[in-house]
Amino acid sequence: MSHANRTPGAGPARRGARWERYRVTYPFSAKDQAGLWGLIVGIVALALLLGWALEMRGGTVIVLAIPFIISWYENRRTAFQFDAAGVRFGQALLPWQDVTEFVVATPDAEHALIGARLRSGATPPTDPTLAPHHPAMPAPFHVAVPRGKFDLDKMVRKVRKYAPPHLQIVVAEPSGERVASQAG
Repeated sequence: MSHANRTPGAGPARRGARWERYRVTYPFSAKDQAGLWGLIVGIVALALLLGWALEMRGGTVIVLAIPFIISWYENRRTAFQFDAAGVRFGQALLPWQDVTEFVVATPDAEHALIGARLRSGATPPTDPTLAPHHPAMPAPFHVAVPRGKFDLDKMVRKVRKYAPPHLQIVVAEPSGERVASQAG
């Protein structure tokens, strides 16, 4: 029996055993990589210490900690994501009912800007990792992502299939704004 919803936006979409999502990550960061390896070394050291002091199996500590380490690292690297829980810009999570449009701008060959317009009365996110205002982005907040990691066609497909039906993607260009459509 399939758990996938047939109607877009009818509720959280599920494919197989995992939630569907669209995710764009920040570029590789040596600082984040160092943090990941630091956590791994710390957990192994804690496991060895517990194994020695409490005669406990250190492998249990490692196995239990791995999902938390992976989740932490994945959250640090996520610039933009939408899934069943809502929409994430950096570390800020917005509920689906607050978002009316995604706005995409590509001011140069290196970066894509992904922003959102909110319904009247919704509180914009306050996250220090969000990019400062850019003249090419008409939305009140956005994240800047590497152009090579951003796929507008994939984002359009995922929004049409899994997001609430009121949501649309607008492409901001120097000549004006247009609603995004799939190429092909």
